[in-house]
This record gives sequence, C-alpha cells and structure tokens, in this order.
Amino acid sequence: MALTPELKTALQGVSTATVTTVLLKKGLRNVWMRGTKPLRPGQGRLVGEAFTLRFVPGREDLATPESWSSPKSTRAAIEAMPEGAIAVVDAMGVTDAGIFGDILCARMAKRGVAGLVTDGVMRDLAGVLGTGLPIWCQGAAAPPSIAGLTFVNWGEPIACGGVAVFPGDVVVVDDDGAVLIPQALLKDVVPMMVEQERLESWIMQEVNNGHALPGLYPANAENKARYEAWAAKDRAKK
Repeated sequence: MALTPELKTALQGVSTATVTTVLLKKGLRNVWMRGTKPLRPGQGRLVGEAFTLRFVPGREDLATPESWSSPKSTRAAIEAMPEGAIAVVDAMGVTDAGIFGDILCARMAKRGVAGLVTDGVMRDLAGVLGTGLPIWCQGAAAPPSIAGLTFVNWGEPIACGGVAVFPGDVVVVDDDGAVLIPQALLKDVVPMMVEQERLESWIMQEVNNGHALPGLYPANAENKARYEAWAAKDRAKK
C-alpha cells in the first residue's frame, strides 16, 4: 500500500521509538538504520517514501571525476527524485568520503526532496547546512565520494545502516534517527502506532500526576479500564 496523505499525517505524530516498538510486536527487529544521526539539532520529524541510492567500494577505473557526467551518476539520480521523497543512500558506513556536497543538496532542496538519510557522511558541511535540506548521517568528511566509493545505481533495494530498504518503503526520521516501515505493512501498523502514542501520552500524564509505575506501565486490568475510558473521550475530540 502506498503512503496516502492520511497515513502520512498520522505518522507525523508518531515517534521513531514508537515505530520500533510496534514493529517489534509484529516480529520486525531490524528497522533502525545505524549511524543515522541528525546533522543539525531541531530538524524535526519527517515521513516519506524511500528513494534509494547505492554506492559500492571505490574502484579506481570507475570512481573518477569523469563518472560525475555518466548517465548513472548521483547527478542523474537527483533529477529522478520525486517531490516529498526521502533519499536513502547506501554508503556502506564509509566515513572518510562525503557522498554529497552543497551543490547536490541545494538541487535536492530545490526539487522538493523532503530529506536525506545515509549511513555515510557529507562534505562541504557549511554549505550543506546552508541549503536547509534535513539530513541524517554520520557526520562530515572533506574528500569526495570517489575517494572511497563508486556510485552504481538508484531505485533498487539497498542496505542502509544494516537495514534492508526497498524503494517505496516508508521512512520516519526524528532525533533518534531513521526507521523503516515496510510498505506492505502500512495499513496494518499505522493505526497501532497511533494508538501506542495515545497510550503513552496517557501514561506520561499519569506519571506526571504522581502515579507509580507498577500496574501502570504496563497497565494492569484496572488501569487498562481507566485508559480505555480516557481514550474514548480523546478519540471523540478528533
């Protein structure tokens, strides 16, 4: 199922922590992309479909400045990115060659790409930050991508931060990093995630009111009944 406007709006109120909790209950443990840290504080939460890009280890005959003009280049990939997508880049965790710099990020921002997630690093950091493009990565490095990586393709399954990412899977990113929701599970899990957020909001309210944790988190039968009464009123407001 595609990410509809209704599902996207619902997920914008769901934290990555909640996403991982619900997916764990569904048997999915490996959905958090390692090394995906916000490049700047306060980037907020993004939700979008994954547009995948893949690098492989650098090879001197292929990773050359001339490759930037190839039909299969990062430049060409950016021109294929749809508005609102989140670019997810497999850089194999390489941290001594920046995958993108300020010019490429500026073009992504101009095209309306929602953000960039990678297990690699960026270059031209000051310029990249100046573009305003929200980015989650492992930091920055001065050398260009061809110093350690070879770009091979976009729009195919990749590994990012140890997670399998397929084009069209949904990515949610916030201060805790990037998590993936398989496209086929969206309709099933998004209502569960919204409900989990509602439950935890009530629990936090109870904690702030001085309630002890045993019997509250997780809730016993008495507190489940109290929560359901509260939740029914909360749902009626929305």
